[in-house]
Amino acid sequence: SLPAKLINGGIAGLIGVTCVFPIDLAKTRLQNQQNGQRMYTSLSDCLIKTIRSEGYFGMYRGAAVNLTLVTPEKAIKLAANDFFRHHLSKDGKKLTLLREMLAGCGAGTCQVIVTTPMEMLKIQLQDAGRIAAQKKLMAAQAQLSSSPTAAAAEPAVETRTTATQITRELLRSKGIAGLYKGLGATLLRDVPFSIVYFPLFANLNKLGQKDPNVKAPFYVSFLSGCVAGSTAAVAVNPCDVIKTRLQSLQRGVNEDTYSGILDCTKKIWQREGPTAFFKGAYCRALVIAPLFGIAQVVYFIGIAEFLLDMLPKHRA
Repeated sequence: SLPAKLINGGIAGLIGVTCVFPIDLAKTRLQNQQNGQRMYTSLSDCLIKTIRSEGYFGMYRGAAVNLTLVTPEKAIKLAANDFFRHHLSKDGKKLTLLREMLAGCGAGTCQVIVTTPMEMLKIQLQDAGRIAAQKKLMAAQAQLSSSPTAAAAEPAVETRTTATQITRELLRSKGIAGLYKGLGATLLRDVPFSIVYFPLFANLNKLGQKDPNVKAPFYVSFLSGCVAGSTAAVAVNPCDVIKTRLQSLQRGVNEDTYSGILDCTKKIWQREGPTAFFKGAYCRALVIAPLFGIAQVVYFIGIAEFLLDMLPKHRA
């Protein structure tokens, strides 16, 4: 049933995000730093520096936004894929690869309704620590070069903004369109991701089914979700880099600004080289693999069906 699908998708999203959010934060910071302004050299370096400067909970900056919106986002994505697969199937026959890809395309298109504002807010909060650290470093270097005694001065305290403050400011200055900045880039990432992910998962999952009418074991669903998720994540990483750069409202010192997808692509290619499009790719794979593995296990186990079945018994 649709309520069960929505509940399953929501539970899966909450569990997955809680487990992998620090890696997602590192991915955002690695993707946003530009040549000449590098604060972090790797995933581990980013997490260590984040803990030292912002504390353990610094790794979860922006998590509240994700935890709030990931339920409808994952619910829409998984339920929409099932919806399109059902309507594209002919008399219950096996879907062709093309129809599976079309179902994934429909799911990816539907989810951006929630994904775009969620990512917009999350990126601002995740990247705030990197920008603040960069400004402190630049200020310390300037003080050392101008006056050695001035280096002992207290560094500027970072003013932390909340998702609510960012949302109000965007709505006040740009209206609802402000929350949908980077919509085109989000579609460019999420639609191809779903086209790759859902057919690949479905076919991998079928390999573990002894009977077409019986669900695959949970570990098969988990591994299928991990493999399909990481493959799709790496495949669309260039689009994710572009989306992250376009949705960042604040820039570090001497960092480029972009007017659109083509401008962003051109500047990254010319100034940072083609390898820049794969910044944070391994972080994204580490995020997506367990996220979708957990999502598919929860979704296919059907926790919601169990809860919904228990309600009438409890009332009785």
